[in-house]
Amino acid sequence: MKITGELLIGNQTRMGANGTLTAVEAATGKALSGAFGGASAADLDEAVRLAWQAFFAYRETALEDRAAFLEKAAANILAIGEPLIERAMAESGLPRARLEGERMRTVNQLRLFAGVVREGAFQDLRFDPADAARTPPKPDLRLRKVGLGPVAVFGASNFPLAFSVAGGDTASALAAGCPVVVKAHPAHPGTSELV
Repeated sequence: MKITGELLIGNQTRMGANGTLTAVEAATGKALSGAFGGASAADLDEAVRLAWQAFFAYRETALEDRAAFLEKAAANILAIGEPLIERAMAESGLPRARLEGERMRTVNQLRLFAGVVREGAFQDLRFDPADAARTPPKPDLRLRKVGLGPVAVFGASNFPLAFSVAGGDTASALAAGCPVVVKAHPAHPGTSELV
């Protein structure tokens, strides 16, 4: 997989115009391949606007479709394979076993939330039927928990996979029906782009 250094905003990629960041190999301090363009205020505004634009439709997606989306994200992370582990090792200095475990933790979180979404109890659906005989008449009352809006996720320096682009914060927001805007951590921009 080729790392481009581009931002992903909506379904479009482009080079950020707010300076350039170069990833550094943690063990040597040498620059790694890829220059990453920083997001401008306009880029951020557009990402947030698009997240709000997608929110109401995404919140109402069928639970099965949302669960399948989370499972597809998990499968895609596994499909990146060795290049993801190698890049994460280079950028973070963490050992292979730790990163392979963290990748599986991330994949399993996505799968776990897919199961929770598919089961549906998280919505806490309630129905209290109307009672016209009561004085005053009681209306039909319905309740369900829904997402409140887009979520911002800030990648953590010490967990380049489990608390980053597709980690637990992102997985839970997507499971709840909330689009996500992610700010990747500058210590592992290549890992973040791959995910």
